[in-house]
Amino acid sequence: MKVICDTQKLSEICSNVQRAVSSKSSIPAIEGILLQAEENLLTLTGYDLEVGIITTMEARVEEQGSVILNAKILCDILRSLPYETVRIEVDERLVCRIKSGDAEFSLIGISAEEYPELPTVESGYPIVIDSEILKDMIRKTIFATAENDVKVVHTGVRFEIREKKIRLVAVDGFRLAIRNEEIDYEGEEKIFVAPKKTLNEVIKLTGGAEETISMNVGKRFIVFEIGNYRIVSRLLEGEFLNYQAAISGNVTGEITVNTRMLINSIERTSLIITDRAKSPIRCIFDDDLIKISSTTALGTANDKLPCKGTGNKMEIGFNNRYLLDALRVCDADEVVVRLSSPILPILITPTEGENFLFLVLPVRLKTE
Repeated sequence: MKVICDTQKLSEICSNVQRAVSSKSSIPAIEGILLQAEENLLTLTGYDLEVGIITTMEARVEEQGSVILNAKILCDILRSLPYETVRIEVDERLVCRIKSGDAEFSLIGISAEEYPELPTVESGYPIVIDSEILKDMIRKTIFATAENDVKVVHTGVRFEIREKKIRLVAVDGFRLAIRNEEIDYEGEEKIFVAPKKTLNEVIKLTGGAEETISMNVGKRFIVFEIGNYRIVSRLLEGEFLNYQAAISGNVTGEITVNTRMLINSIERTSLIITDRAKSPIRCIFDDDLIKISSTTALGTANDKLPCKGTGNKMEIGFNNRYLLDALRVCDADEVVVRLSSPILPILITPTEGENFLFLVLPVRLKTE
């Protein structure tokens, strides 16, 4: 294999592909990046047996071939090279020479035949969506995925794709996030759960506002096509929470409030809450006023802000971080807080439409 290409471009691509490479494995091949040179194209692949990233770049290919090189070392070398172009040569003994200007490195490669085969997906009808819309939907639900859960399926985001509509759902046992959008899709219904790691890569690799993302969904795997990149991922299996039951409770009161003012108030009263001084925030919802307070070993904090509401006065405790996580992704000037009782979850929705819904469980308050 003999190839010459742009140093900066190759370095950028390698850094992206490296994120799908296994850092520690009993299989040396998946700790590396697979390089394949043919017909003036260089293809790079990283795959940790769960998520794979594949992309191509233009290159001057003098001799076709392939090799696996240690991902970390290759990326470190490319970042350090002094010239705009880099020459990579691999001989029959899999010794790889990397040269740029006066800088030259020699690495021992691994045969491409030892690289695991990536799964293929034939879904028949790809789902195409505006990249910025999907990126926004992921960003506004992924925060509510479980970090560690008995059900692995809750560590990912559930996709529900039906005619003209897409819904993303995430839940971690303490909160729930839902984002809805209309899309141009007329294929069969698709319901699947994608891992958090995979969706973080979708966010990172999403580029310009005019891009689209294509999703090909199989029974066990999904392929995201983003610009010049393909992300191949295993889907999560298991029974997802029946979230419809959680959001269909009896609402006894509704409070409309300025989103930014509510965030600022919670942030202020959270200043005395630390890892060592943990405590829920106390919220009292009334017809035209929300009172927010916190008490920890460090002291007390009190604040209040105006609102418009209906229903009985209600006092509820919350984990401040869970409440802020939801409010910070509400891209609306005002939100509606739907109340049921002091021991049941609240729902946060837009004042109009069904673009998003966030559910936050209450925390039991100590009697003052």
